[in-house]
Amino acid sequence: MSGFDPLKLAEETERVVVKGGQRRYYRVGRCSGWYGGIAESHCCGCNLRCVFCWSGRPRDHPEATGEFYGAEQVFELTAAAARRRGIGQLRITGNEPTIGRDHLLGVLALVDRTGFRFVLETNGILIGDDPSYARELSRFRNVHVRVSLKATNPAEFGRLTGADPEAFDLQLKALRNLREASVSSNPAVMTSFATDANLRELRRLLSRIHPSFARNLEAESVILYAPVVERLRAAGIQPKTVAEPV
Repeated sequence: MSGFDPLKLAEETERVVVKGGQRRYYRVGRCSGWYGGIAESHCCGCNLRCVFCWSGRPRDHPEATGEFYGAEQVFELTAAAARRRGIGQLRITGNEPTIGRDHLLGVLALVDRTGFRFVLETNGILIGDDPSYARELSRFRNVHVRVSLKATNPAEFGRLTGADPEAFDLQLKALRNLREASVSSNPAVMTSFATDANLRELRRLLSRIHPSFARNLEAESVILYAPVVERLRAAGIQPKTVAEPV
């Protein structure tokens, strides 16, 4: 089975969601209950097409969604939301924040001057493809990278994301690159479609990169937002487990 190249899709997406040092966002400066409370801004555009993804138009039509914001604008609006609620954590979420590298690094440089902790949620594809991305992230003391593995193995990855199954290895390489660059990081994995045997094998692979990755693997379950229900129905895929929104 073959699928699209997520590196090529990242390039195509960047052309429509990045303009100079600016990035497209569809929502900025809000708070949610994830991680015990976090302030966030939601970016447009991703280089995967996960069947369980809750992002609708901002993922599928990023060229026609949201507005462009500079790094300073995103930081100030997100930090202001955090201060209003007494929250010490920030994130960029909604789609793939590593698209638009200069913009992201600009945001992180501003975070680094504060006491905020930044949780970088990523599919890891771009970090896995280019070790220098991890080295650049290592400059920042307040960043923790959470690599969201979309599946437990290549075949499952291809079925759930639509991408080339071999791109699954880039997610694991991201963890290796982050570890080698001494960047605080951990993996998470979508478990709603996985077998116990495949999860055990994934833990084995993660332990070969570093034992902490197997120990600190977070389990994610699909949340049945309306776009997710439609995508799963269209794909004829039924999750084994589901979760409630936070």
